[in-house]
Amino acid sequence: MRAVQAAGGAALNDASEVTGPEVTQRPGPRRRAVGILVALAALVLLIDLVTKQLAVALLAGEEPVRLLGGAVYLVYATNSGAAFGIGADYTFVFPLVAFAVITWIGWLAWRTRSVPWGVALGLVVGGAAGNLVDRLFRPPGPMRGEVVDMVSILDPYGRVWPVFNVADSALVVGFALAVLLVLTGRLRDGTRAAPSGREA
Repeated sequence: MRAVQAAGGAALNDASEVTGPEVTQRPGPRRRAVGILVALAALVLLIDLVTKQLAVALLAGEEPVRLLGGAVYLVYATNSGAAFGIGADYTFVFPLVAFAVITWIGWLAWRTRSVPWGVALGLVVGGAAGNLVDRLFRPPGPMRGEVVDMVSILDPYGRVWPVFNVADSALVVGFALAVLLVLTGRLRDGTRAAPSGREA
């Protein structure tokens, strides 16, 4: 009888281990996705802030630094608008857009259970936050601050492609990854969309 009870007790203990606290303590899909989103956004923001401060300290007033045989140049530049100087007379609009994007992604995050989506959204949030800091705290003043850029491709003065920064790169990569996820049917809840013409 004791052997039977012991065996039964062992089975109950095993079951409690499978469905008990040890399992519930493991991070779920949403927690992993949101954790990656927040960590990546913070990392992008930190790298962006550091590289911009270095650009201000080391590149302002200096000649462009030629790298990789002229494929890349490091140069100090500021931009009150978007790429190619678009919207330079409406600088106050860009912080509002950044606030809206960050708020929207914050709302989306609570329903995100896909790690790839966490990466995409984290890159977008980090990039938006990086340029938002410039808009808020750099001259000529709050909501009108100019964004610091420092990377130019194939030309030292941005005549081939607009001079950009880490935040810009994160935004582009994040949006591109999000588009790829949509095109491949990966949903934010971690599932895949059913192919067209078939039931989910």
